[in-house]
Amino acid sequence: MASIRLRNIVKTFGGPNVISNLSLDIDDREFVVFVGPSGCGKSTLLRIIAGLEPVTEGDVFIGEQRVNTLPAARRNIAMVFQDYALYPHMTVYGNMAFALELRGLSKAEIDTRVRRAATMLDIEPYLDRRPKALSGGQRQRVAMGRAIVRDPQAFLFDEPLSNLDARLRGQVRAEIKALSQQLKTTMIFVTHDQVEAMTMADRIVVLHAGVIQQYDTPEQVYEKPANQFVAGFIGSPTMNFLPVRLQGDSVVLAGDGRALSLGDEHRGRLRSAGGEATLGVRPEHLVLCNPGDGIAASIKLVEPLGSDTMVHFDLAGTAAIARVDPATKPKVGETIALRMAPSRVHMFDVKSGQVLA
Repeated sequence: MASIRLRNIVKTFGGPNVISNLSLDIDDREFVVFVGPSGCGKSTLLRIIAGLEPVTEGDVFIGEQRVNTLPAARRNIAMVFQDYALYPHMTVYGNMAFALELRGLSKAEIDTRVRRAATMLDIEPYLDRRPKALSGGQRQRVAMGRAIVRDPQAFLFDEPLSNLDARLRGQVRAEIKALSQQLKTTMIFVTHDQVEAMTMADRIVVLHAGVIQQYDTPEQVYEKPANQFVAGFIGSPTMNFLPVRLQGDSVVLAGDGRALSLGDEHRGRLRSAGGEATLGVRPEHLVLCNPGDGIAASIKLVEPLGSDTMVHFDLAGTAAIARVDPATKPKVGETIALRMAPSRVHMFDVKSGQVLA
């Protein structure tokens, strides 16, 4: 078990920086998720920690040891890959035992570790099978078991659920989270799926173009996004963004001048931003209300999802979505009234995208 510290990491492959002057502290026994769109640098960062990719500049510390020149095999870190990377000619037992055999452990110690991990992951019945005889979820458990038996300082997961169907993703996701609580070992998990990030992490690193946009708990990232990128990336459906401006003492939609009741706090933020901003509000924070008490909107599309219904509409030329109770039975073409609680509204600078404090 160990903390992981990154200091002023720069990574380039000969062109623009993939990672730019990145510093990060991951505490011992913490479960941290790297999340961001494809090409944001999250897998590269994971490979740098693992020792599979050298840094261009900066320092990597595992525990108190600087490991820049330490090869991957000597970093005592276990990595679980997207494609499982199991040896097809070996049994499950053989796959899990192989790294321990290379380290010269006794047969008794190897057997104890393998069977303990197999019990933990519920794969004891499959120890004599080869990978081709297993389902995707079972193969992923074997890959995790192979990592567990090594008793590493930290576990690294590189998009391990992307090859699984939706049902298995949810199941294995829960198993990995439970495993982290049982093993109490530092874990770093890479994904582009913000649902995985929100449900698994102690803290989330949101990356974009090789730069950390926000590093915080899932609750803080969701409720208090640092900028418009984070607000738009985290959450499904995505946050609604509407251009607004200050007109006298009123906040109005920039497209058609309809007034919004948002209170003194947001008017002050607009003044400090030069009178214009981007308003952000999540679909669940747009609430149906009586005509005259909110903003009138015409429904363009209705998506029933069982527990919720997504209502698509147009506000001042901008497409928006509201999450409503299915019992309201909204219909396409119908005009509804919506209001938003000022405490649930976010204001972002038009140019920088940073949240307006």
